[in-house]
Amino acid sequence: MTLNPRIVELAATISDSVAKLQQVLSQEDVPSPSFAAPYTPLPSGALTHQDAALDAASELYDLLLDPLSLLFQYGGHNNMATLQAISRLNIASLVPLNGCVSYEEIARAAGMNASVIQRLLRHGMTRHIFCEPEPGMVGHTTASRFLLEPHMSEWMSVGSEEMWPAACKMVDAFQKWPDSQEPNETAYALANGTTESAYQIIGKDPVRASRFAGAMNAYTSGPGFDVSHILDHYDWASLGSAQVVDIGGARGHVAMALAERFEGLSIVVQDMEKVVEGADEQVPATLKDRVSFAAHDLFAPQDLKANVFYLRWILHNWSDKYCVRILRSLIPALRPDTRILIQDGIMPEPGTVARWKEKDLRSADLNMAAIFNARERSMAEWRSLLREADDRFELRDVVLPPGSALANIDVRWNDGRDQETVVKAH
Repeated sequence: MTLNPRIVELAATISDSVAKLQQVLSQEDVPSPSFAAPYTPLPSGALTHQDAALDAASELYDLLLDPLSLLFQYGGHNNMATLQAISRLNIASLVPLNGCVSYEEIARAAGMNASVIQRLLRHGMTRHIFCEPEPGMVGHTTASRFLLEPHMSEWMSVGSEEMWPAACKMVDAFQKWPDSQEPNETAYALANGTTESAYQIIGKDPVRASRFAGAMNAYTSGPGFDVSHILDHYDWASLGSAQVVDIGGARGHVAMALAERFEGLSIVVQDMEKVVEGADEQVPATLKDRVSFAAHDLFAPQDLKANVFYLRWILHNWSDKYCVRILRSLIPALRPDTRILIQDGIMPEPGTVARWKEKDLRSADLNMAAIFNARERSMAEWRSLLREADDRFELRDVVLPPGSALANIDVRWNDGRDQETVVKAH
């Protein structure tokens, strides 16, 4: 039997997957994707077809390039230069939402040379960021329209002004401190010409701190971080009347959602003093008797007793050395079968998820290394981390909800049972 060439197989996969995806869109009355229209998320029933189409299209694109062109396409320095200009000059705000504007008008408003603006934006347009609906005029696309939202603009600003310079110093940092787990021995420190950690650098600059906060809002506003993934995929109801400590819970948005859904839960949100100050004023009157706030240092011995200690997207900010310290700080408060619920990312083994998703996850892992000397962890690395902290931490269950960026990792303080842990996608 003669096998089809790989490029023919990929083309067939694209055709089949797109047809099935469009069928789902039509059945659910969702508009087909367009660079011109406002963004509409794909329904859950289309996501498998999206994965197949994107992976096949990406592989076909790469296969049809010569090696030099392929390497050039994945060199990101020019891409980031354009994105930095768009972000720093706030160009999205200079383009009418439902119209267009000339390169010369943008240049005057931005205080730049018109030829330079044209060169930068035409480069961005090859990535579908802005468009040129008629010669010499600039209009919005779906992507550029997103940058009109303040938190998306701040996300782009953090990427181009904070993350990019750090990425350029990453290899230097790895060579300078090859075995370091210290948060101040990073590419970010080198890029800022300091020996301080990102927490110290950002914390003393209100403008940068505000920009980072906006960028985090952009990340967590996506469907992958929706609070429903922890509400619907952990058996809170079985706890009945229970005390929960939300460690690093910021201003309590998850705690309030939990308390509203599960009337038996009482939740204390712990975070830095400057974070929780005044947070109780935002708690609805109906929840004030069950949601409270307390200043707490992650590394200090835990002084509260609870049925559940909950850490949402906390440990990925720290190297193993410091994660061990965070976990060990809980030990004074733990009792038999106390739950430690870790909601965090799990790095997949190569080839086990859609390739386009794996690319993003690998990039996120490098971001954590460059900024915090931290990492995203595989399942094996989570197990190793818990064992290093204390062999009485028992990994009981792991659930990765569909569409979630974070897994729900259920850990218990040793109750004498030894059960195999299985990662479940519900």
